[in-house]
Amino acid sequence: MEGGNIVKLHGRRNSPFSFRVELALKIKSIPYEFVEEDLNNKSELLLKYNPVHKKIPVLVHNGSPISESLVILEYIDEAWKDNGPQLLPKDPYSRAQVRFWTSFLAQRLFMATRQVLVTEGEAQEKAIKEAIDTLKIAEEGMLEFFPTTPITSENQLGVLDIVICSVLGSYKAIEEVFGAKLIDPERNPLVFSWLEAILNLPAVKEIRLTHEETVTFLQILRVNWKVH
Repeated sequence: MEGGNIVKLHGRRNSPFSFRVELALKIKSIPYEFVEEDLNNKSELLLKYNPVHKKIPVLVHNGSPISESLVILEYIDEAWKDNGPQLLPKDPYSRAQVRFWTSFLAQRLFMATRQVLVTEGEAQEKAIKEAIDTLKIAEEGMLEFFPTTPITSENQLGVLDIVICSVLGSYKAIEEVFGAKLIDPERNPLVFSWLEAILNLPAVKEIRLTHEETVTFLQILRVNWKVH
């Protein structure tokens, strides 16, 4: 095991799942070491720490590994209660609602968006409609969780902010590479303004790929998916 009190995050810079965890660590002001993994040649440590799924991200704290990004987010919030903002509300009902919508975004909206990237032609048009409809459900359902004041600081962020940024943060690059307009300011005014405020925060900019890097990454993915 990696010993001591060092916090290590095994992940990939281009992974939305790693991004979630890294942003939470930044928000909580937790020093950490980022261990870049090659998913085509997974390290022995990654396979040891996550023998079930053999996937990133894995957070290692005090020598103990925690897997699955949403589980890690809750762990960070509980293990570092006195650091930075609380990522989940204390009220049990509000906490349950946040967990529900976090799961919805991380699973259903993520998968709907991913289908846009792996399809073409009529199948892609159908996938785009599914993604837009799913986003509409999310926007209508999460009305009570949208910020009542403009987001100007990382200290205002919570789990929902982190996850929606990880799922939809690359929407401009997706539109450029795949021609899919997933978010429209008129159709999705709340999500659009919410997301843009998060993307402009210094901590988010620091760890996200640039627009150009994201476009290049998506172009490579597109070619690879066509090959396979």
